[in-house]
Amino acid sequence: MFWQAQRTKAGHDLPHYYLVYFLLVELLRFPHSGRWEKIAWSIPIEFDGAIYLIDHRKFGVGVFCENAAERETQAKQIVSLISKGVKAAEPFFRSLASDAVKHSQVNVKNGSASLFRRYEYLRDKFREALAEARARKGEVKTQTNSDSSVEYSFPSFRLNQEARWIGIAAVDAFFAWTEHVFIHIAIIQRRITTGEEVADLIGADWHSKFKQALDITEKESKRFYDSLAELRKQLRNYMAHGSFGKEGEAFDFHSAAGAVPVILDDVKGMGGFSMTGVEPFDEEAAISAIEEFIGHLWSGDRHPAWLYIQDACLPLILTFASDGTYKGAMQSSEDMERFVHGLTMQFDNFANMDW
Repeated sequence: MFWQAQRTKAGHDLPHYYLVYFLLVELLRFPHSGRWEKIAWSIPIEFDGAIYLIDHRKFGVGVFCENAAERETQAKQIVSLISKGVKAAEPFFRSLASDAVKHSQVNVKNGSASLFRRYEYLRDKFREALAEARARKGEVKTQTNSDSSVEYSFPSFRLNQEARWIGIAAVDAFFAWTEHVFIHIAIIQRRITTGEEVADLIGADWHSKFKQALDITEKESKRFYDSLAELRKQLRNYMAHGSFGKEGEAFDFHSAAGAVPVILDDVKGMGGFSMTGVEPFDEEAAISAIEEFIGHLWSGDRHPAWLYIQDACLPLILTFASDGTYKGAMQSSEDMERFVHGLTMQFDNFANMDW
């Protein structure tokens, strides 16, 4: 019968495969079988006088039975019961998740490549917009209206403004990437090795993450830390204070000298008001500093980490951090390439359920 079981349509509405497994096997102790060709696990159940299979197969979890088209009603009932059970078992799932993190039986998801591509996309668009603005500097467009009046426009002004918007977005995307990738670098260098340490670092500020990924007692890393920390402060202050002006100006007051900008001094952490603000935010200089730092980040002893984290974009496996596996792979780029190749093959086999 098992060989003739067909996938039901109702089975597509089952909850995530792991919730189904934990509910039926770990909590309710249903009997089950393990891996088979293109099957991760199989749970036979009896319902309404017939045998059904709850299987996790290559194309997803589902409800399987003979004559599936004739038993869709029963399959829907099975799916409904399992879905209700999953909702009721939420405290059990929370306990399992907490135990897994506590005992470091987890992999840390790696989205570094996607986050970095977002930064690169915005960086390139910024450069394109800035180059066009400079190429059209001095260009004036005229338009004669029906009343014979003439309007003038300056394309470079609009392009410079658009370039600035994109540049700010690119810098922000860079810091979003570093918030993520620093955690993975810290793991692969064995500076953090437990699930609880990872969770704490995820919730920590950017400065703490930088210090876990790079040694700021080293001169170059300290230089980059100081410059990026100041850049981040400028960006965050500008954006957090309503983007009133590049130097924090929020008001103008009238005087014999003309309109005078009033600066919010709390942008500089001082409180009150003044007429002199912080240094203007320079998007082009910021991108240049970022590019220089990226080269430093993946240089020297950290280059093998680039192969694993950024190039292969593999998840970080905490048991490999604690048992010395990553330490061995980090000895050279060649060692890491061999390790990445073998691990990628394992992940592909699991994804294809090639046991």
